[in-house]
Amino acid sequence: MKIAIFEENLMWGPRLVQSVRGLGHEPVLVDRETSELPTADLAIINLGSPVFPPETLVPALKAKAIRIIAHAGHKEKQLHEIGKGLNCDYLATNSELTFKLPQIIVKVTERSPSVDV
Repeated sequence: MKIAIFEENLMWGPRLVQSVRGLGHEPVLVDRETSELPTADLAIINLGSPVFPPETLVPALKAKAIRIIAHAGHKEKQLHEIGKGLNCDYLATNSELTFKLPQIIVKVTERSPSVDV
């Protein structure tokens, strides 16, 4: 499965790429603003990204039928509410993304598109 990772953070981006590759998927790191979205089955986005504002990115991904795993810190409740309001397929804390990524990917890919979280 091809997984687009929208992450400009120099620590999170490569870490997610390595994790996704280690799970046998094909990661595509998008670390700077671009006019074209990559072709992917799934996207991992940082709800707190100033480079990829979720209010713009999520609708664009949904228009391409790309499922979305969105993450933010566990104390960043406002960001989680934004993700919920945008109907992301899965909302995760940064810790969950770190320790439960395989299970999260399975949950998201087994769901029908646009299922509430």
